[in-house]
Amino acid sequence: MNKVKFSIILLLAALCTGLSAQAKFGIGPKVGLNVNQLHFSGSKLLDASNRCGITAGVTAEYIAPMLGFGADISVMYTHMKTHVELEGVDGYNASGNFLEIPLHLKYKFSLPAVGSIISPYIFTGPNVAVKLSGEDSYFSTKTTQWGWDLGIGVELIRHLQIGAGYTWGLNKLAEVVINDNAGLNYSNDIKVKNNYWTVTAAWMF
Repeated sequence: MNKVKFSIILLLAALCTGLSAQAKFGIGPKVGLNVNQLHFSGSKLLDASNRCGITAGVTAEYIAPMLGFGADISVMYTHMKTHVELEGVDGYNASGNFLEIPLHLKYKFSLPAVGSIISPYIFTGPNVAVKLSGEDSYFSTKTTQWGWDLGIGVELIRHLQIGAGYTWGLNKLAEVVINDNAGLNYSNDIKVKNNYWTVTAAWMF
């Protein structure tokens, strides 16, 4: 029995070692565009429309080829913009700069014959964005925004990754602090969440 247990342990160790040896680790620059829109609940006086921002940074990936499963993490500078409409007040553009850190579970599909040329993948996971700068006359924004990402992508020639994802805002990211002179009522009950699309390209070494 001890010999059987020892043999199983050796087999598991060899399997883990083999997977680790074959696992692919990559790191490289990543750039992209985001389109975000604030969503308000609890008030009919506020609305927002889409605006395009930018994101740039570095990403790292770890994939086990035999399984196709892995994970990636990125550290990105992100500039977000939106256009806010307030009833009775002229609309205005709001923006902010963030340090964004998405952490994803990823599954990469292995296609027979063309796997070295094209490999589709899907990903999902949490996202945290820490505000670096950006002030607003009508909103007191939180320092940290939490979100959840879901997306798809494709890897070309084992280096170029092009992906598109959607982020759902999880926390209330701001409090409304409307000036009384604007003729609008202040309300802490108004919930502000940020949902956005992101399209990126990364080159993995």
